Amino acid sequence: MANWSAWMVAGGIFIGVIERISKMAIKTIGFPGRYVQGPGAIRELGGLLKEFGSSSPAIVMDDIVRQAAGQQLQEALGSAGITGRHLRFAGECTKAAIDGLAAEAAGADMVIGFGGGKTIDTAKGVAKALGCRLMILPSIASNDSPTSRLIVLYNEQHMVAGVEVMVRNPDVVLVDTDIIARAPVRFFAAGLGDALSKKFEAQQCHIAGGKNFFGTPSLATARLLADRCYETILEFGRQAVEQVRAHAAPNEAVERAVEASVLLSGLGFESGGLSLSHALTRGFTAHPVLSTFLHGELVAFGTIVQLIAENRPEEEVRSHALFCHSLGLPVRFADMRVFDISQAELIDIAEKTCAAPYIGHLTPSADVARVVDCLRRADRRGRNLS
Repeated sequence: MANWSAWMVAGGIFIGVIERISKMAIKTIGFPGRYVQGPGAIRELGGLLKEFGSSSPAIVMDDIVRQAAGQQLQEALGSAGITGRHLRFAGECTKAAIDGLAAEAAGADMVIGFGGGKTIDTAKGVAKALGCRLMILPSIASNDSPTSRLIVLYNEQHMVAGVEVMVRNPDVVLVDTDIIARAPVRFFAAGLGDALSKKFEAQQCHIAGGKNFFGTPSLATARLLADRCYETILEFGRQAVEQVRAHAAPNEAVERAVEASVLLSGLGFESGGLSLSHALTRGFTAHPVLSTFLHGELVAFGTIVQLIAENRPEEEVRSHALFCHSLGLPVRFADMRVFDISQAELIDIAEKTCAAPYIGHLTPSADVARVVDCLRRADRRGRNLS
C-alpha cells in the first residue's frame, strides 16, 4: 500500500508537470532574409540579384515610380548585366491584378516590388503565385508592408477585401533612403503614423492572449521591437519629418525614423499582433471619404481611438495626439475632410471594425456601441487639442 501511495504521489507530480508544460505555448517570430538600408542602396541591387542567383527578374511598379526612379533601377540592373521584365501596376492590389501580372511574369526567377504598399503587396502575390524569390524596394516609407509576408487585398471600391500570406518573408528588403526622402513628406509622416500603433497593439494582443500573424503568441522580442519602434519615433520623428520637408535628403534622423517605420514596425506588427488601431481600417476604408486617405494616416487616428478604448489616462492620450499633430497626422475627422460625421456613418465604421479578426485583442473588450463612443471621444479630443 505504501508503494502504491508513493507511486500515486509521484504520478500526480508527473501529470502536473505535463499539464504545466502543455500550457506553455509555441511562439514564433519572422524576419526578412536580408535587410539593407541607406543612401544609394539601390546600387546594391545588381550584386544582390547575382548573390541570389537571379538572372531574369520581373519588376512590379507603377507609372509614377517608373518615371521618378526607373532610370536608377535600370542602371542598377545594367551594372550587373541583367535585363528585367517590367510589369505595370495599375494602382489597386486586387486578386485579379495579381493573377494578371503573374501570367505576364511566367518564367521569372525573382519578383521585385518597387513602389508603395499596394505595389509591394501585389509583388508579394505575384511571387507567391510563381513560387519564386521576392525582393522589396520601397519607393516611399508610408507603411510597414516591406518586411512582412502579408498580402492585403482590396476590391475595386478600394475596400479591404482580405489578407493572404506567403510561406516566408521577403528574401531581400532594399531601402534606399535617398529615394525615400525625395518622396512627398506626407508619405513619410504616414509611415510614422502606421508605426506608432505597434507598441500599443502588440501589448494589447499579448494581454488578451491573442495570436500574431504566424498563428502563435508573441515572443518578448517582438514586443521589445514594437516598444523600441515607438521610442525611436518619439526621439527622431519630428526631426526626420522636418529634414524631408526642407531638404528632401536623408540625415541620421531620417535613417533612424525609416528603420523604425519600415523594419521595427514590420517586425513588431507581424510577430507581435494587431488590435483596434488596425481593426478600424476595415471601417475607415469602407467610408467614401476616409478611404481616400493613406493607410498610415488612418492608423494614426485609429491609435488615438485605441488609447481611449484602453482607458489610458487623459494626459497620455493628449500627449500622444499632440505628437501625432506635430507630425502632420490626422487627429480628428475634419483633418480627413469629414466635417460632420453622422451616427449612421459611425455605426457602419464600428460594425465593420468589430468584424475584423483582431478586434478581440483589446482590454476592455469592444462592441459596436463602445467603438462609436471612442470614435466620438477621439474626434472631440482632436478638435479640442491646443
